[in-house]
Amino acid sequence: MFSGFVRSRSSWTMLLVSGVALELTALFFQYVMNLDPCVMCVYIRVAVLGIIAAGLIGLIAPKLVFIRLFATVSWAVSASWGAKLAYELYQIQSDPNPFATCSFLPDFPHWMPLHDWLPSVFMPTGMCTDTPWTFLNITMAQWMLVIFIGYLALLLIFLTAILNRR
Repeated sequence: MFSGFVRSRSSWTMLLVSGVALELTALFFQYVMNLDPCVMCVYIRVAVLGIIAAGLIGLIAPKLVFIRLFATVSWAVSASWGAKLAYELYQIQSDPNPFATCSFLPDFPHWMPLHDWLPSVFMPTGMCTDTPWTFLNITMAQWMLVIFIGYLALLLIFLTAILNRR
């Protein structure tokens, strides 16, 4: 049933669009609602960019196995890393410890200083211990954890469809 879907451009387009929607939502929170992103939030944005990249890679040629494999691995790494970051941010916010703090500057590789290239998106201006927004009594970090776990669950369904093709 899903084997044709995983080889279609529409499946990868949906992944791409969901990532773009999350990035636009982050920018809405930052620039319209004036919620300053912390360094962990910036790292989570990078993880979402990995989801977007996976969608773009998958769109190149979804019928080719090596392209689909590369896109799927990118998806898995990005969603796993994003879930790890969101969980760490949730831990920091739920049990603030003065000895466990976030840095004020992101630690990007010297060959990819995103905070220098695009500071309006990747320069943290908030504190990790702040929880300025909740919806249904759930913090932004918790929502991102749910979203990344959702990405991982969809990835498992996706992989199952690939492996069970007939």
